[in-house]
Amino acid sequence: MEKSNNILNTLRKLFPDAKCELEYHNIYELLIAVSLSAQTTDKRVNIVTKQLFKLYPTPYELSKASYDDVYNCIKSLGLAQIKTKNIIALSNKLINDFSSGNSEYYVPNTREELMTLPGVGRKTANVILSEGFKIPAIAVDTHIARVSNRLGLVKSNDVYIIEQTLMKLFDESDWYIVHHTLLFFGRYLCKAKNPECNRCPFKENCEENI
Repeated sequence: MEKSNNILNTLRKLFPDAKCELEYHNIYELLIAVSLSAQTTDKRVNIVTKQLFKLYPTPYELSKASYDDVYNCIKSLGLAQIKTKNIIALSNKLINDFSSGNSEYYVPNTREELMTLPGVGRKTANVILSEGFKIPAIAVDTHIARVSNRLGLVKSNDVYIIEQTLMKLFDESDWYIVHHTLLFFGRYLCKAKNPECNRCPFKENCEENI
C-alpha cells in the first residue's frame, strides 16, 4: 500500500488535471463516445461525435438511422463497421429494454446491465460507472495494463486480474484518479513505443528493460 500510494502521489503531481478527455453532455453521449473509443484516439472520437450527436441527439434517432448514414459519419475511426452496428443496436436496446413507465429511456447504472448492451464490455462498463455515475470502478485498457506492469503494481497481462489487483492496492475513494493518472502516464509519457524514460520519475525502478 505504501508503494502504491507513493506512486499515486507522484502521478498526481505529474498529471494534476488528469480526467476524461472524451467530450459529452449526458450519459447517453458518454456511452456512445466510450463505445467508439477502442483502437482510436479520444481526439478523433471527439471530432466524429460532434457531428454524430447533432444528427442523433438521443437513442431514438440513432436507433432509426441507416447503417450507411451512421458509417459515413464515423468511418474515420478504427473498427468503424462493427462500431456502426453496435451503436445502432445499443440504441435499440436502450429503448426496448431500458425505458421507464413514461417511455423515457435510461442508461443502466450496474455493470451487469451495461454489459448486456451491444459492444459494451467490462472496460466500457467501468468507465460509464466511474465517469458517468460516480460509482467507484477502475477501467483497464492497454495503457493501464502496460504501465501497471512497468511500475511493478502487477505482474499479469490479464485485464481482470490487473483491475482486481489495483482495486486492492488503492483506496476505493482514489479509484477514479488512479484510473486517469495511470491512463495519462501511459498515454503521454510511458508510451508503448518510444517511452520518454528520461522524463520518468520511476525510471530507476522500472520493471521493464526498455
